[in-house]
Amino acid sequence: MKQNTNLGGGFTLAGSSLIVNRIGYGAMQLAGQDGDKRVWGPPRDIPGAIAVLREAIASGVNHIDTSDFYGPHVTNQIIKQALHPYPDDLVIVTKVGARRGADGSWLHARSRQEIIGAVHDNLRNLGLDSLQVVNLRLGGFAAPEDEPFEEPLSALVELKQQGLVQHIGLSTVSPRQLAQAQAITEIVCIQNLYNIAQRGDDQFIDDLATQRIAYVPYFPLGGFSPVQSAALDGAAASLDATPMQIALAWLLQRAPNILLIPGTSSIGHLRENLVAATLELPPTTIAELDRIANAVSRAT
Repeated sequence: MKQNTNLGGGFTLAGSSLIVNRIGYGAMQLAGQDGDKRVWGPPRDIPGAIAVLREAIASGVNHIDTSDFYGPHVTNQIIKQALHPYPDDLVIVTKVGARRGADGSWLHARSRQEIIGAVHDNLRNLGLDSLQVVNLRLGGFAAPEDEPFEEPLSALVELKQQGLVQHIGLSTVSPRQLAQAQAITEIVCIQNLYNIAQRGDDQFIDDLATQRIAYVPYFPLGGFSPVQSAALDGAAASLDATPMQIALAWLLQRAPNILLIPGTSSIGHLRENLVAATLELPPTTIAELDRIANAVSRAT
């Protein structure tokens, strides 16, 4: 195994001076009780959540992905409690475009006023005067949807002109939607569903790399079939690593513009995830993993 320093190396967000290490931290799992997938309410162990964040920073993480609709408000408040005043090199990326119902449901929130309100909620709960990167969340849970988004994006542009937002990204969008957005403003990052088994954005990632636009995949182990999971387990066993470590290492080697935001509420799991930066997968393993997406069709 070849040692890669600086958590996968650094990446400069397009059109900015923001340099982030390629393995960051996704803060969604800090909210809610263990095993509750709703990301609702405070965690059972707030000191433990604070400890995870501080361990991440101490380990070299300088990119945290969050949103004020995690909790809601809870995750950002924990980040502020743990890390404020923030390190000079820390980049906090947040999301707007959704809100939570009283029952914990996830609802669209894309009107101009909802976007403005969400940005101010993030500013207040993070304790910031300006948000470095704000992703506009569009689409469905796992895939883009063809829908108008000029109103929410224009609202973010207004906030950028006011200095409350520094850079804008998009989440769960298609290449066509990116092009439409770029006619309105500069886009520095895309956050979509992508992993070893879910490869629909292969060409999109390569096109973004030529533009130096970051691609941030979510759910690195999401949507795997039993056959695909078994193949990943085999690759992990052959390298004495965990399946998550292999999945993250594969993403790091897939393209230079991929940034990772694995989340956890456990210091042990955090340390395991960061080990992915030290793994260099051999060509034979890469070939095995590249076949995972087609494993089900071959089996049937």
